[in-house]
Amino acid sequence: MGTLDGRVAIITGAGRGIGREHALLFAAEGAKVVVNDLGGANDGTGNDVTPAQEVAAEIRAMGGQAVVNGDNVADWQGAQRLINSAIEAFGDLDILVNNAGILRDRVLINMTEDEWDAVIAVHLKGHFAPTRWAATYWREQFKAGVTKPRNLVHTSSTSGLFSNPGQANYGAAKSGIATLSQIAAKELVRYNVKSNCIAPGARTRLTLATPGLPDIMSPKEGAFDVWDPANISPLVAYLSTADCAFSGETFMVQGGNVTRVNTWALGDKVEQSERWTVEGLATALAPLAND
Repeated sequence: MGTLDGRVAIITGAGRGIGREHALLFAAEGAKVVVNDLGGANDGTGNDVTPAQEVAAEIRAMGGQAVVNGDNVADWQGAQRLINSAIEAFGDLDILVNNAGILRDRVLINMTEDEWDAVIAVHLKGHFAPTRWAATYWREQFKAGVTKPRNLVHTSSTSGLFSNPGQANYGAAKSGIATLSQIAAKELVRYNVKSNCIAPGARTRLTLATPGLPDIMSPKEGAFDVWDPANISPLVAYLSTADCAFSGETFMVQGGNVTRVNTWALGDKVEQSERWTVEGLATALAPLAND
């Protein structure tokens, strides 16, 4: 038996890269899969459902069940259609994996409004909109007496968690996604929904377009390929199991390494029993700046 036997999963951006590996592994583990992919270029332009169709065909060839959805995850009605497509095809929805994304890298002073808006839309709204419609469905099901476990898995990035220069739009969206996942975990626990987040390190169209990365991502002959996108999917599958032990967590994953990321934490402080002056703060905070 597979760890996801009989569960229905939507995976966004599943036509290529990490999403494709998720879809194939989920199917191998027994899930019924909605393969979502708009089929755009790295920067989000254009559309072509062929990659998604090819992944669905691979799944069916191995004896699994899969359907294709080509909706834009950043479109409000499109996100609702995406959720409905799972229910229409398989009668339910148990898992939503938000994976779709684009890149429009630029240093801050050169970034255009469109480059900012497009990346924020696909990543941040493209996580929120499907999550919102999935959560609405799960709330309705819970109130109707169907209280089984459901799972959300979101995709952040070290570019956001650890602030990579040249990716203000992408990084801001990815940090926002990690926070969205935590809030979803707190709000949806009442409906037996778990929400977790990953920050993957893998060889994809997007990372190959990031300056400096392609050189270090070349696989070494005979060695374990730590940049293989297939390395990411087992963690996502685990976080999608009915008995997953975590919610509200973010994990970095690359190769065979899985590391839990600590959330924002309070650090050093200065304190007094009256309002500070500017000069007083300058003096009191000076030692902290040298830590």
